[in-house]
Amino acid sequence: MAAEVVLGNVMVDCGDEQSLREFYASLLGWERCELYGHPAVRSGGVVFLFQQLEGYTRPIWPEEEGKQQKQMHFDFQVEDLPQAVERALSLGAVKAGAQFGGEDFVTLLDPSGHPFCLCRK
Repeated sequence: MAAEVVLGNVMVDCGDEQSLREFYASLLGWERCELYGHPAVRSGGVVFLFQQLEGYTRPIWPEEEGKQQKQMHFDFQVEDLPQAVERALSLGAVKAGAQFGGEDFVTLLDPSGHPFCLCRK
């Protein structure tokens, strides 16, 4: 039997690693830290690291042919969806123009343009 592989960290590319860490730390209430020389947030065993890239291009969502595609997105489970959306907006998120979740989830864009969803538990 092969040894179990576990998720270590999630590295998020962005244009401003410090500000994106502040956004997610405030949104999620996770601990601010640094790992491998990059700003990060963590909760339990989950760590998001933020890596600033020169020439970073924001993803387009929903996807458009010939434009930078999203390569993943986060789904966060929340008790009170409208309240969580308002909080995210107050922290700098933008509500995506296209919404597909009905009353189950809302898609937002973080300050670096990454789509994420706040989902009703």
